[in-house]
Amino acid sequence: MHSISSRIDKVSPSLTLAVTAQTKALIAKGEEVYALAGGEPEVDTPTFIKEAAVKALMEGRTKYTPSGGIPELRKALSTKFKTDNGLDYEPNQICVTAGAKMACFNAILAVIEDGDEVIIPTPYWVSYPEMVRMAGGVPVLVETKESTGWKMTPEQFEDAMTPATKMVIINTPSNPTGAVYSREELLALGEIAVGEDIMILSDEIYEKLVYGGAEHVSIASLSEELYNLTITVNGFSKAFSMTGWRLGYTAAAKPVAEAIDKIQNHSVSNATTFAQYGALAALEGDQSFIEDLRGEYDVKRQFVFSRLSAIPNIRVIEPKGAFYFFVYTGQTGLKSMNLCDKLLSRYKVAAIPGIAFGYDDGIRISYCTTLDVLNEGLTRFEQFCKEH
Repeated sequence: MHSISSRIDKVSPSLTLAVTAQTKALIAKGEEVYALAGGEPEVDTPTFIKEAAVKALMEGRTKYTPSGGIPELRKALSTKFKTDNGLDYEPNQICVTAGAKMACFNAILAVIEDGDEVIIPTPYWVSYPEMVRMAGGVPVLVETKESTGWKMTPEQFEDAMTPATKMVIINTPSNPTGAVYSREELLALGEIAVGEDIMILSDEIYEKLVYGGAEHVSIASLSEELYNLTITVNGFSKAFSMTGWRLGYTAAAKPVAEAIDKIQNHSVSNATTFAQYGALAALEGDQSFIEDLRGEYDVKRQFVFSRLSAIPNIRVIEPKGAFYFFVYTGQTGLKSMNLCDKLLSRYKVAAIPGIAFGYDDGIRISYCTTLDVLNEGLTRFEQFCKEH
């Protein structure tokens, strides 16, 4: 039997996808499950976006596109960066990818060589360390704390650096914590990155979902040096409720952008053609959908925060972005996998174990579901916590 490559052998399967599959299997068997595990908006993609993709399909837009995406979409993304983020990227510096997940992977592959270290604050989005491993790099995990709002401090960044450090990953707003880095915090981290010539992967997929006066800032916009060191990653999944469309994008300084384009040339060729026309419509059409979605999430965020704050044996801080709470559960005495297994099997509430994000004393709860599901799910979670 042929052996598996050692690179892939080191990679763990995605726990978030595993929990989601387990939940769906229970629902398919007719079980009533209160799913607080999802990482996607519960509402459908806006009709005008779907219609644009259908129109493109019916008009025969079913052939290959340039690997970086259709010119109109790259041009629209260039305008979006200027308008929303204060960033000047030419269309040829932007690459449309099969999801923001692929955008992250392309970015890592473009700059990481065997043995290069990549600094990743924990709790992290589940796939970052695995992508680094697949690229031959070494993930260096920096444990953030509730006391700093689940954000890496400049001191922690400096302590984690070695001569082998090639990249740092910054995810703001964050999955799984909902943390949003302020302009000042990004400047402080950026200063260190510039001083040591460390590349920055800035994952901004949740940029439109910020609340309570928080502001999303793109680190690449803070100085010319940071612009040259940063690969900005974003996508259509969260803001436009287009998760299954698999459309993301990267933007970077020209040499890195060219490397990413080369990777795309030899991997998927291009993101799905007619889906790109849907993305174009999303950018150029009515943006009120996003504001409505953000407003709904803000109501749910405040509801969940008030409920969680009243539960004994756990601790929670208010998230300023995305649609998650990272709940500290260390006082229950249960590790996260055990806790989530019991919660699902006995109370029919699905949550994601913190170990998936590199932090075993917590769980991720998502509020991108209905208020009814949130209400009953949290009532059951409270009952669980009282019994542990």
